[in-house]
Amino acid sequence: MKEAMFYDKLEKKTVKCFLCAHHCVIKDGKRGICHVRKNTGGTLYSLVYGKIVSMNVDPIEKKPLFHFLPGSTSFSIATVGCNFRCEHCQNYQISAYPKEHDDIIGQDATPEDIVRAAESNGCESISYTYTEPTIFFEFAYDCARLAHERGIKNVFVSNGYTSPEATKVIAPYLDGNNIDLKGNNDFYRKICGAKVDPVKETIMLMKELGVWVEVTTLIIPDYNDSEKDLKDIAEFIKSVDPSIPWHVSQFYPTYKLTDKPRTPLKTLRRAMEIGVETGLKYIYEGNVPGEGGENTYCPHCKELIIKRYGFNIIENKIKDGKCSKCGVEIEGVWKKL
Repeated sequence: MKEAMFYDKLEKKTVKCFLCAHHCVIKDGKRGICHVRKNTGGTLYSLVYGKIVSMNVDPIEKKPLFHFLPGSTSFSIATVGCNFRCEHCQNYQISAYPKEHDDIIGQDATPEDIVRAAESNGCESISYTYTEPTIFFEFAYDCARLAHERGIKNVFVSNGYTSPEATKVIAPYLDGNNIDLKGNNDFYRKICGAKVDPVKETIMLMKELGVWVEVTTLIIPDYNDSEKDLKDIAEFIKSVDPSIPWHVSQFYPTYKLTDKPRTPLKTLRRAMEIGVETGLKYIYEGNVPGEGGENTYCPHCKELIIKRYGFNIIENKIKDGKCSKCGVEIEGVWKKL
């Protein structure tokens, strides 16, 4: 175990964690909502430091990040645990594990192990993903600092519940963050066990601190697919920065949320239309490869500048961060040619 960051000691060996927006007050011998931070004798410990449960080389497009070193690979890691309880979690076997078991599973690894593995696999970034990276913050932070020194970029794939304190600490070493903006506050309360406002605050703060941000909304029939829901999300993104890419992704039944079908393609298309009508520059369809909604078009001249199929780049016409046809800047993190 490693002593946790971001907590205060209270009376009677109780602690208050402020790593995420839950701000758990944890009694001696108990764990927080994430079930991977434990109060032992008035000291809060991370139970998952260096306990890697998933480790893979992924295309960066899988995160999904479409304006961040397209065509590159990212060394992706996770521990068990999550600070949400999403009923549709696709990685519930590892995210919910600590809530259902007393032990903490995972392969022991050091930050040096992770960075060396990224280097040996030719990865241009490390992604902290699959579960919520905030809950293994101490390990992610140590990895990110070392990777930063070695010229490797760092990426969070996050639910956005990171506290402002933790966001400010990780931001100097974090290059990209895909943050879920799942729906309205009622959706968060019923489906995720959380609130929407802290997520919006994290999106704004990450952007303000210079982290490249993309937003994903998994659209679930009858849960968050109304015109109002989608319009509200699009308008919020625009209010932060209209160049933030918005990924509207197809839901498929999983875990505890199996009463709805896959999202109809027409719903995704309508979401894209709403994004365009609202004034967003870049909107993408997710989980429906080959339907055309994965391509990047120049917002000025409408030229097809990145053609994709699934996670694969078929053609990339961006040169030095600009459209090769009209020369307008395309916002993102691009390779230098």
